[in-house]
Amino acid sequence: MASVPSHMTPLRLVQPAAIDPARALGLLTDQAESWLGTPVPATHEGFSRYLTDLSLPIRNHAPSLVFKKAAFVDIGPIRETPEGREIEIGWQSSSLAPLFPVFAGHLTLTPAELRLEGFYAPPGGEFGAVLDKAFLGIAARGTARWFLERMVEAVATAEAAESPERPPNSVDGVSKRS
Repeated sequence: MASVPSHMTPLRLVQPAAIDPARALGLLTDQAESWLGTPVPATHEGFSRYLTDLSLPIRNHAPSLVFKKAAFVDIGPIRETPEGREIEIGWQSSSLAPLFPVFAGHLTLTPAELRLEGFYAPPGGEFGAVLDKAFLGIAARGTARWFLERMVEAVATAEAAESPERPPNSVDGVSKRS
């Protein structure tokens, strides 16, 4: 087993969601530009690449403050697993100013959850890794959480668009008012 460089940190986040994995896969393959960003030429065969703005919302201290960084998101081929479907995924800054972590891993889709697992490299190499450990990977986890929440939102929007008999803001067909 190959060793992981000391500045690489494992990341595992789970977003519970009742989703249709086939619909979610469509959002990662055929309809990704509708929610993820602009398609650009991929650097690896079998992958799709999108230019997007990754976001890091600062939830607890300043809920309206969001850091954004232009990034490339790479989506690989789909693999069937006993748990569901798994897709290789990664992201990195689109510029030489890597203010966000580089991530490489996979996204697992099941009817009950989206799970993102892999490794990230904080910006700044070894020094960045020390800061990352001191702040518990806030940037990497926040960005990954944003990605998962954005995908769940895209699935819900697609389901609402395909279900005209049920308004998008409804529970059991009864419209909710804000």
